Amino acid sequence: MNPTDTWTFPTAHVGRRVLVFDELDSTNTFAAALPADVGLVVVARNQTAGRGRFGRPWRSRPGAALLMSVVLTPPPELRRPAILTAWAAVAVAEAVRELAGVQARIKWPNDLLVRGKKVCGILIEQGARVVAGVGLNLTQTADEFAALGLPDAASLGMFGAAVGLRDAAEAVVRNLDAVWSRLLAGERAAVEADWKEWIGFVGRDVEVERSDGSRPTGRLRDLSFDGLELERPDGTVVRIPPEAVEHIREAGAYLNSVGIVDAHV
Repeated sequence: MNPTDTWTFPTAHVGRRVLVFDELDSTNTFAAALPADVGLVVVARNQTAGRGRFGRPWRSRPGAALLMSVVLTPPPELRRPAILTAWAAVAVAEAVRELAGVQARIKWPNDLLVRGKKVCGILIEQGARVVAGVGLNLTQTADEFAALGLPDAASLGMFGAAVGLRDAAEAVVRNLDAVWSRLLAGERAAVEADWKEWIGFVGRDVEVERSDGSRPTGRLRDLSFDGLELERPDGTVVRIPPEAVEHIREAGAYLNSVGIVDAHV
């Protein structure tokens, strides 16, 4: 299949070549099957089999969202789900701020919210290479989301930003490249600090949903790529590796545990 367009951006690692297609089944699936080309980005104006975590389906009007995947071969020390998801989430949050002038919050583990509404989903898949998928809502309306049964989703357009596909791709690619360059340069602590700040729960009472189904509560003392430190009501401190965490919520608050709207990759 041949792309309908090819873009190039002046980046160091991500997006020096961007293949643009009118339609693909899934940008992640297509990108993973391509010959090795580290930093390659695949963009589709429409997907027929987009998916999020756990293979959940996703639907949208063609051209209404930035649907893209990045192919990378990280060094071993960066091949951790927490680090890879944080890289993408921090970068896209920066891009959202540039494009729409609004601050996104990272909802563990792979969503971006603006004013409580999901605007972006991220899907990291690892094989011989890493494929990072990003679905960023651009022009959908509240009525469109309601018709899809997604009242808690939003687009950048709903916050007053008129953003075209190429401009969105350029901002996201540029920020992905910048944050990836920081990680490669050994600036893990700085990226981790940004990630922790935009999750925003440190020092607050939270409920942690673990992959084993348990839901401990307590004050989140710290959050890092190495794990969560949760101070229980009896004063004991529980350390939970990030790979064992499905969701983090404010204690007593309920956010849809299956995600507000699935990643668009």
